[in-house]
Amino acid sequence: MIDWRSAVTGTLRGARGGPAVTYGLIAACCLLFAFGPVSGLNPAYGTGDALLAAQGSYFRRWGVVPAELMSGEPRALLTPFTALFVHGSWLHLLGNMLFLYVFGAMAEERMGRVAFALFYLATGCLALAGYAAAHAHSEQTLVGASGAISGVLGAFLFLFPRSRVTSLFPFLLFLPLRFPAWIVLIFWFTLQWMAARAAGAGPGVAYLAHVVGFAIGFLYAWVRYRGGDRVKAPAAATEGESQP
Repeated sequence: MIDWRSAVTGTLRGARGGPAVTYGLIAACCLLFAFGPVSGLNPAYGTGDALLAAQGSYFRRWGVVPAELMSGEPRALLTPFTALFVHGSWLHLLGNMLFLYVFGAMAEERMGRVAFALFYLATGCLALAGYAAAHAHSEQTLVGASGAISGVLGAFLFLFPRSRVTSLFPFLLFLPLRFPAWIVLIFWFTLQWMAARAAGAGPGVAYLAHVVGFAIGFLYAWVRYRGGDRVKAPAAATEGESQP
């Protein structure tokens, strides 16, 4: 379960000593989504067909269109960065922010604020660019922070393999169970890999961006921290979950 009161308190004190980058990224994504046309909260975009048209234009302007990016259009070169702060639905936003909240704080504290911010942005851009390169002729728009957050998960797997996290598995009747991070994250990565192999370049979840981001995140942590300390013993619950 998520303790939202702790989340709000942590956000307010983040600038003083907590994982300010993680909280800042969450705040930026949420605010941009709330004021954008997808949330339905901004009356300036109208309703009905006008709202749908505004959403399409919004995604096209700020999201990654693989065909445009691979053609080298100057405007498109910035879209891997801007797309990290654009989400396609409330479920898309909340799912991504939950993963970033749970796993980002510990990764940021281990890497440091500046290094974590650069890592997050670079991994996200590379994940989106990797998907675009694999679907170079696709006109489908790609948005979301999933690639960057997948990179955070990959780094977390290397840095905190035995830290325990609470997970819900459908085939276990959605019971909240606690497992070592390496089990949860390897299981998650396997699902993304299988889905990426089955998916095409059409509308839907860009699983390949998840796979690329996760691989980049893990490799970065392995290269950067393999000679340093890793959390090998079971750790306390990560932020964003309560003890059972």
